[in-house]
Amino acid sequence: MHKRIVASIVARIVLVVSLIMLIPLGWAFFDNSQSLEVLAFSGTILFGLLISFVVRAFCPLHEDDFEYLNAKDGLAIVGLSWIVLSFLGAMPFYFTGSVLSFTDAFFETVSGFTTTGATIITHIESLPKGLLFWRSLTHWLGGMGIIVLFLALLPAVGQGAYRLYQAEAPGPTAERAQPRIKETAKALWGVYFVLSVLETLLLKIGGMNWFDALCHTFGTMATGGFSTKTASIAAFNPFIQWVIVVFMFLAGTNFILHYQAIKGSPKTFFKSEEFRWYFFLVIFLTVVFTLVLKSSYDLSFPIRTAAFQIVSILTTTGYVTADFNLWPNVLRVSLVCLMFVGGCAGSTGGGMKVVRIFLILKTALRSVVQSLFPNAIIPVKIDKKPVSEKIILGVLSFGAIFVVLFVFGAVAMAATNRCDFQTAATASIACLGNIGPGLGKVGAIENYSWISAPGKWMLAFLMLAGRLELYSILILFVPIAWRK
Repeated sequence: MHKRIVASIVARIVLVVSLIMLIPLGWAFFDNSQSLEVLAFSGTILFGLLISFVVRAFCPLHEDDFEYLNAKDGLAIVGLSWIVLSFLGAMPFYFTGSVLSFTDAFFETVSGFTTTGATIITHIESLPKGLLFWRSLTHWLGGMGIIVLFLALLPAVGQGAYRLYQAEAPGPTAERAQPRIKETAKALWGVYFVLSVLETLLLKIGGMNWFDALCHTFGTMATGGFSTKTASIAAFNPFIQWVIVVFMFLAGTNFILHYQAIKGSPKTFFKSEEFRWYFFLVIFLTVVFTLVLKSSYDLSFPIRTAAFQIVSILTTTGYVTADFNLWPNVLRVSLVCLMFVGGCAGSTGGGMKVVRIFLILKTALRSVVQSLFPNAIIPVKIDKKPVSEKIILGVLSFGAIFVVLFVFGAVAMAATNRCDFQTAATASIACLGNIGPGLGKVGAIENYSWISAPGKWMLAFLMLAGRLELYSILILFVPIAWRK
């Protein structure tokens, strides 16, 4: 590992995010210029700038250093950046006394950056506006990716940039929209920004004030789930709920497809096999959930309730409009299964990703057929193109590690908090899949404040591992990774 280069790039990423924190500082100053919140943000920004300056002074970065970046460096930079930024982002929560401990502050910040949306705050409306805005802004930054933003903002960084992009990009492959990674990063953030502006305007038209519209746009487009209301989206009218359903669905779609559609190829969506699976899964489950809810409950608009919770859980956004913990078991089990699936590769959604799920299913089906016809050569295809055995092995390995981490999290939750199996298991997958709400004591109308400190640190680890596709975090615990 090139430690000097890694440290210097992490310091530059800290610089970028420290400057971005001037935005919530502005909200805090506008809300109350004499508040402790202003001092907390100001101190945090100065601390971030100081750390960045000192590290860059001792670890200078030369013009050709990016050419030496390897896969190990890329994974380490991404993993370390997200951990360091989570500590930095937690400081305003801690210094304002809005949370009881630094553990809570770190948990809330990790949940924000990883777009998980699991919260320890019991009365959200009590937070000052600057903190509320920062809390939601961490979603928006983490949704498309802090490293992708870094690549889009800074000058060209050579071939080594692809190592960083690949280490953070969600999905089994880091598909390029343009030959140059910098242009790809700009394109993705451009689409992300345009969709965010559009949703903000629609939410404002629907009756939200500008502050709530911005915060909920951040939570929707990042598939995060932090709201400015304790009741989440249930606090708003049906028009707003439908707007959020649509944009959650768009956020769970591969942003490369959005970019290609904007460039004049809208048919690209249904040419993508992954998108077709994703689209028809939403339609099919919405119909099934609507019929079950209509027969089980006297709901005025079961289709809206069904569509909202299906899209929210599948895209791993985690917003709620109903307490699905009270729904029939068949629906609750279905929602838990969706937690493992997640959104599309290249989206802001978490989970294992739709493409990985159907690759695993296709590989399993091939194994069954080959047991009947041992000499048959049966390629696994996506979009009518054969998938290399290397990618298939990578997908199977990812799936195995994902399940192992889920089991580890469930056992650790049960051991450290003595909670029931339903709560332990769904808390584990809700954090690993970056969803937020689970079942039981972490259900739709509950929160994570009751969990012990060891449990919160463990769940924070799962959130980071899930958002960074496992390897960027796991590599930090492998001794050989730190050797040259």
